[in-house]
Amino acid sequence: MRTAGSNAAKQNINSDEISLDVQGLRISNITLDKHKKDSKSDEKISLLSAENNFIEMGYVSQDTQIPNVNTNWKQSSDSMSWNNGVGVNFTRKISVDGYVITISDLIKNNSAREISVAPYANIVRGAGDKMSSVVDTGGVVYANSKLDYTGWNKLDKKSVAYSTVRGSFGFADQYWETIVSVDINDQTISLKKSGDLYFSQTSAAPIKIASKEEKEIQTYVFAGPRMSNLLNSAADKIPGINKTMDYGWFWFFAQPMLWLINWLNWLVGNYGVAIILMTLILRILMWPLTRKSYVSTMKMQSMQPELQRVQKLYANDKARLQIEMMKVYQSHKTSPMSGCLPMLIQIPIFFALYKALLISVPMRSAHFLWISDLAAMDPYFILPILMGATMWLQQYLQTPQTSNNSNDALASTQRVMKWLPVLFTIMFAWMPAGLVLYWTVSNLFGILQMYIIKKTMK
Repeated sequence: MRTAGSNAAKQNINSDEISLDVQGLRISNITLDKHKKDSKSDEKISLLSAENNFIEMGYVSQDTQIPNVNTNWKQSSDSMSWNNGVGVNFTRKISVDGYVITISDLIKNNSAREISVAPYANIVRGAGDKMSSVVDTGGVVYANSKLDYTGWNKLDKKSVAYSTVRGSFGFADQYWETIVSVDINDQTISLKKSGDLYFSQTSAAPIKIASKEEKEIQTYVFAGPRMSNLLNSAADKIPGINKTMDYGWFWFFAQPMLWLINWLNWLVGNYGVAIILMTLILRILMWPLTRKSYVSTMKMQSMQPELQRVQKLYANDKARLQIEMMKVYQSHKTSPMSGCLPMLIQIPIFFALYKALLISVPMRSAHFLWISDLAAMDPYFILPILMGATMWLQQYLQTPQTSNNSNDALASTQRVMKWLPVLFTIMFAWMPAGLVLYWTVSNLFGILQMYIIKKTMK
């Protein structure tokens, strides 16, 4: 695969969303004009801008001369053309609609015999951020109605190939992706690494063009942010691209949560406030279940004298002790694990929000108070400390007072649970600030809810 620079004349194409360089068969330096590298910089995101990074679309033929990467095409206002000198004329038009680049190639065979040309397309680029292990990145192939990811580390070790009727291929980073589809059946798609560069490419079956006939071939390129509305729109031309959004295992939570956050941000104009409002909405929806759990916890506080009596009576008979303690729990219609139910329910919500924050392009530079990027860690560790403190207070308020008897399973559990705020503070210190904000607000709501329940029960 040739990666040397092209000697063809270069032209620049601009639209409202992107600008790109066209040099003969190649496209490179795709700039996303509405997206900056970070909140502190005016530098825009640029795809395929490094040396030897490009998209190339051309042909292979044994019947006639075809344009190569160094061919200088004749430029006009809306197209470029080249005649091979033996009666075959190639005309290429490139148009941009949003983040979709359409390459229309018209091949006119004015020679006296039939020719055959086989289209190909490939993307050549360096590796992306290999640390984005939580989000699927690397090579992307949609073949035979199935989407496959091959991560950068896997491509370092092996190549992969697919045969399909029609598909798409390319590379994805955490927030951006470049995907190509050639509108021709019978393709072979492959991913590989050579040297320091990664190759994603397709070669299609040869197309026969009779004498005095012409054929038009369309190639589509998506180069832009990984946003569901943009990918869904591009799916009309690039099959499978709408499936490249990585919502994770809990996609059924992540999708509506991301939609809700975006809608609330549209409403209030700040993603931090939107996360707070979404947290309150979720906690209100879970109120009946949380209330039941808190009431069960308070019942356990009231039954401690009875449990302690059973523990003392059967201290030397562990089997009988467990039976009698279960009878006490059953008589009060509660269990030691009932207080953990709200926490267990929040686990899928936690992972869904974590994934939503990591794939949300608008969130990557969203400001809130002292935080400049809600998708990155709190640089001053203020939110993790607040989260740990509120978690400890919430745990203290809802934990029943128990004996120190080592046979008391509940007491043993509590001795372990009391270290959770410390552990979570350390873990959350490097989590996205938006996620820590959600957990902190959730803790505060839980404390308020516990206070209200205790007051109403009295």
